[in-house]
Amino acid sequence: MQDSLTIGELSVRSGVAPSALRYYERLGLIRADRTGGNQRRYARAELRRVAFIRISQQVGVSLDEIRAALDSLPEARTPSPQDWARLSASWRGRLDERIRLLTKLRDDLDGCIGCGCLSLQRCTLNNPGDALGGEGPGARLMLPRPAADTSA
Repeated sequence: MQDSLTIGELSVRSGVAPSALRYYERLGLIRADRTGGNQRRYARAELRRVAFIRISQQVGVSLDEIRAALDSLPEARTPSPQDWARLSASWRGRLDERIRLLTKLRDDLDGCIGCGCLSLQRCTLNNPGDALGGEGPGARLMLPRPAADTSA
């Protein structure tokens, strides 16, 4: 069994385009050795890293955060289940909040589709005159409201 993969083999096995693999390598997310002819060769362990990158991106984790997480993994060995558990624990709160927001969005959109948005007075996405603009950027009705400062 071959110990390393060409970029084409890694692409086929991971489902990620070679251009994306080169980009991940340029960002330091994955590593390749070079042959005497300057061709990339990836260790099979890079398959797991690519899978981690792809699934992390799909749940909204930025490439900078992914790089920080991967930088915390050991370079000289394949990450253990404990290594992966530590990473997932560090993201759990953020992912739970993302799930809560996505669920709220789905439920609010179901309501809009159900009513046809004929009643803007009840629409949770309506913000006449940008009244909520002073609270900050983004969808203020969807985002958690800041706690009131009671220190004064």
